[in-house]
Amino acid sequence: MKNTNTSKHIFVTGGVASSLGKGIISSSIGKLLQSRGYKVTIQKLDPYINIDPGTLNPYEHGECFVTQDGAETDLDLGHYERFLDAPTSHANSVTTGKVYQEVISKERRGDYLGKTVQVIPHITDEIKRRVLMLGKGDVDVVITEIGGTVGDIESLPYIEVVRQLRYELGTGQVAVVHLTLVPYLAAAGELKTKPTQHSVKALLEAGVQPDVLVLRTEKSLSEDLRRKVALFCNVEKDSVVESVDVSTIYEVPLKMLEQKLDETLLRKLNLDTSRKPVLDDWREFIQKLYHPKKTVSIALVGKYVELPDAYKSIVESFIHAGVRNNCKVKVTRIQASDLTEENTAEKLNGFQGIMVAPGFGERGFQGKIHAAQYARENNIPYFGVCLGMQVAVVEFARNALGLSEAHSTEMMVHSTPDPVIDLMEQQKGITEKGGTMRLGAYPCRLVKGSKAAAAYGCENVSERHRHRYEFNNSYLQDFEKAGMKATGFNPETNLVEIVEIPSLKWFVGTQFHPEYSSTVLHPHPLFVGFVKAALGE
Repeated sequence: MKNTNTSKHIFVTGGVASSLGKGIISSSIGKLLQSRGYKVTIQKLDPYINIDPGTLNPYEHGECFVTQDGAETDLDLGHYERFLDAPTSHANSVTTGKVYQEVISKERRGDYLGKTVQVIPHITDEIKRRVLMLGKGDVDVVITEIGGTVGDIESLPYIEVVRQLRYELGTGQVAVVHLTLVPYLAAAGELKTKPTQHSVKALLEAGVQPDVLVLRTEKSLSEDLRRKVALFCNVEKDSVVESVDVSTIYEVPLKMLEQKLDETLLRKLNLDTSRKPVLDDWREFIQKLYHPKKTVSIALVGKYVELPDAYKSIVESFIHAGVRNNCKVKVTRIQASDLTEENTAEKLNGFQGIMVAPGFGERGFQGKIHAAQYARENNIPYFGVCLGMQVAVVEFARNALGLSEAHSTEMMVHSTPDPVIDLMEQQKGITEKGGTMRLGAYPCRLVKGSKAAAAYGCENVSERHRHRYEFNNSYLQDFEKAGMKATGFNPETNLVEIVEIPSLKWFVGTQFHPEYSSTVLHPHPLFVGFVKAALGE
């Protein structure tokens, strides 16, 4: 496959165990190169056969992130955006399912002219095409994170692509970073490097020699240990980098900078190392993060609260908004299905703000209703996202409008006389689940004088969506008369995007997902406004 671009490529692989933080290391490398003036993009190659994570249960894969162009992706793309402060797209997320779907479609059309279709070269060529496609724009370095662990049967075609590209693109065009675990055995009082050696051996057996090793560890590595790893794994000692556990993922780029990871990679890619990194804003963020002037307590009511990654973007958005408000946001996760009419006041007592998270399905819906009612009746700042907005609408209909059987048709398709939340017209007749929701960025026009408009500081915005159900405009006039106002509309369809109760300190629900577009340097205005209201400011 002939390469027509001049972008450099960094591949990030993982070994020994999953969940070591390849996404954070990839994002950190991208941030450091970006801080030196290089134009960077990051993509994720995921080995699973699903077309995308959109149909995966959060218990399987954590949060499903959504890009501006409507791609449902792995949550690591959220990290890429938060670190680089730049949007990703469908091109930044590749799964084995997408690759095989494309190859099989070509075979059915006869594109291969009767040849036997095989993993090599046809599957690997399609992967290479997608990797190289990102480098055709105005990009200096393409960082590609390969999901899974070296040695997994699912990952073999991706590792083979790294081997082929290193050969095809030539010296100085490709660098490989291998992230592994160095476990500490308390009984022996030692850090053990053997798992890393075996992981690198598996990579070598696939024909790939790593250029840099990043060793995830609980304890700092000695110089002797670094020398040992370098010797056994065929890398320079300066190319053995430690990644010690830190209090926040946002400190990782600074830790990598201290060990000159970016400089090492630039040198291996024959790129200029004389440009100095500019990270003043990032350092200021970390300084404020570690030295808040106050604390605010927020209850996050949701369906998957026991899963650390289920509401990843929301939690990170609170961190960003907290720093902007010079405070620490203490988020307490509350299982929605545990809330009842009898215990809600007790369980939510003392929180300065209540957020109802997005989700699907009936489980926990009534608990979320109780949370919204408690916030509304006690004038506690409330923020509802997607289903959290719909919950607020149903609760208001029941308890303020007197429509006791009001509901969403998602939960009660035929048996509610007052479907205040109903299936979108465009969704009727759709039976397939994958990629068929209203996805991606759509414009929203804000009402002058609303809390949303004040938070944004403008009247026209664009936000990302992931839903099938919407506010039923047949009830809009009744809601507004009773005090719940629609303050954000899609200018083309008149879909209600935001509802507010202006008489309360902060009671805002959004049909879109503001958490998807919050970044370290540009916290989302609605999260900033919610935290500010919870602080009583």
